Amino acid sequence: MLKKWRLWGSCLLLVALIMGAVVWTQSRPSRVQTTPATTNHVAQSPQHDSATTTLAEKPWTKLKHPLKLPILMYHSISTGNQLRVPLQQFDREMTYLKRHHYRTLTTDEAIRALTTNTVPQKKVVWITLDDAYRDNLKILPILRKNHQHVTINAITGFTTKRNHLSLAAMRRMRDTGRVDFDSHTTNHLDLTTLSAKQQRTELADSKNWLDTKFDQDTRLLCYPAGRNNATTRHLAKKTGYTLALTTREGVAQLSQGRYSLERLRIAPGMSLAAFASVVNVKNN
Repeated sequence: MLKKWRLWGSCLLLVALIMGAVVWTQSRPSRVQTTPATTNHVAQSPQHDSATTTLAEKPWTKLKHPLKLPILMYHSISTGNQLRVPLQQFDREMTYLKRHHYRTLTTDEAIRALTTNTVPQKKVVWITLDDAYRDNLKILPILRKNHQHVTINAITGFTTKRNHLSLAAMRRMRDTGRVDFDSHTTNHLDLTTLSAKQQRTELADSKNWLDTKFDQDTRLLCYPAGRNNATTRHLAKKTGYTLALTTREGVAQLSQGRYSLERLRIAPGMSLAAFASVVNVKNN
């Protein structure tokens, strides 16, 4: 009799263990189901989608006639002489461009526009500042406010001079995404008075410095005081520049030559009406 009860007890214990194992297995959370749910949530993140949308660029329009590009020329943002435009004036002019829906081109965009005869929109302008004066730092809040862009043509041998932007300051400006830095040669000499070898050094050393410090391919040259000759233009091309700017007054067109582009000087005291007239260039 005792053996029979022991046998029944063992059977009941075995059944209880089996039922307990089944209940425990069913109560465990399913890892197979939760992993895909997490993955799908990340893939459908609205933030990710919006970033992708921002990167999408509208196609540029091919013009029927050669592009006429207003390239504005500034120097110091201060007061004192004809090369110095007061900050308040610069602010008014940038506000005008913003309110009238002008797109301020980057260096790469300007090169693309001129060399392919295409534009991202009808109203475009290229803003350049020569010499990389330290007071150019003042324009950053204006550029941020208006979502605008400028190109500063830097004298690369002057970055330790008190009145010019240091390398650290240039990097801070470039990191905002609102400023490009391109070449205004190494020492801002009159290139037409130099030998071919000296000119090559001025052009090549400046480009190499910018390429190295900013990890870029510097494609724009701005001649000191606009002075250049046939040797200068030949060397500009041979050194690796795609375009070069002069100080000759006029609206830039590729027919002037890639290495002889004209600009529009913005003078201190210029009225807003005069400024509006300068940038009012129609393309089709």
